[in-house]
Amino acid sequence: MTKRLYYDTSDTHEFESVVEDVMPGTSEQPRPAVVLRESAFYPTSGGQVHDTGWLTLEGAERLRVVEVADADDGRVLHYLQAPAKLPAVGVRVSGSIDRERRQDHMQQHSGQHILSAAFVELYQMPTVSFHMAEDYCSIDLATSALSSEQIVGAEKRANEIVFENRPVRIRYVSRADAEKLGLRKLPPAERDELRIIEVEDFDLSACGGTHVSASGQIGSILLRKTEKVRQGTRVEFVCGQRAVRMARHDYGALSEAAGLFSAQLWDVPEQIRKGAAESKLLRKQKDDALDELAGLMALAALHEQSEKNGRKIVVRAFSDRDINFAKLFAQKATRTATPAIALVASTVEPAGLVFAQTPMRASAGTSGSSDMGALLKQVLTSVGGRGGGSRDFAQGGIPAGSNVNIDQLLREAAGRIES
Repeated sequence: MTKRLYYDTSDTHEFESVVEDVMPGTSEQPRPAVVLRESAFYPTSGGQVHDTGWLTLEGAERLRVVEVADADDGRVLHYLQAPAKLPAVGVRVSGSIDRERRQDHMQQHSGQHILSAAFVELYQMPTVSFHMAEDYCSIDLATSALSSEQIVGAEKRANEIVFENRPVRIRYVSRADAEKLGLRKLPPAERDELRIIEVEDFDLSACGGTHVSASGQIGSILLRKTEKVRQGTRVEFVCGQRAVRMARHDYGALSEAAGLFSAQLWDVPEQIRKGAAESKLLRKQKDDALDELAGLMALAALHEQSEKNGRKIVVRAFSDRDINFAKLFAQKATRTATPAIALVASTVEPAGLVFAQTPMRASAGTSGSSDMGALLKQVLTSVGGRGGGSRDFAQGGIPAGSNVNIDQLLREAAGRIES
């Protein structure tokens, strides 16, 4: 079992050790790994991601540690970026942790403890799980809803604890004693001794992660967004330097948006609302105009056709209108007082066909004499297209990039109807 030097102090970045085992890469895990007698490298666990760093051998050769993981037997596996030669068992090594990465993880994890405790203190919302990614962190709260006032309240309370610079201590207690301490969350009964992280007079939690020694080292806690998840509500947040970087990023984006609107930063949301309302109005006006245009074009097309067997057949291919307009045109042409069949196409990619006919009229007791769905399938099958529909309406597409003569397809369909 590897002795974990980070258990007693998270500020250990340099250490000496001995190689106890070496595991060459395999097909399942191509990266080789070494096991050390003691290590300050933190392995991925408890929602916190692993450390990275270097191992320097006695001969001054440096090996890059790219991932650290727990083995089932309690050893810590240090995965290496494929070295030219693996170290031998018994060789002494000097370990060096990436300080900036370790500091970031300490800020995020300690911030999570305080934030989770704030949600419990203020709203009795326990944390179900914690996740640390490369650029954000999240906790899942056991609650179906979270108001904006509660988000602001928890963030404010958490930062109060940070700014008070309260001591953060590590201690070890038996499980029996831990059950009496009122931990925020008691872990499963796997160990007789528990490692406790205490934020003075605010939070007690069993945890194996790396943490700051005083809450002020967290810097700040910034809540970013919330979303509903299966087990409750997810809260995304960042701490310390991540919070500074994210705030700068947000400010830059907001400043750019304000510049585009020629407005103050705080006026951007209202400008966006106005823009969205104007865009919605323009879309409606466009839809109304297209509807009117399709109706007028359909009437004109019907007027140009002579009636045969009590109906008119309209054939039209649009090179400057998409399939949605073709569909609208076909609907308008077949919903007038004159029974009609509309064989319509759009050559705008993705090209397609729309076949429609005036639906059956109950008073007349008859329906269109053609089956639009069957007709469309017959026409498209010959060019490798796909589509279908009902007796009165069908729609299909033509394979992209195919050299298909759409006018010829429409003439073929019209010929089938007239024959």
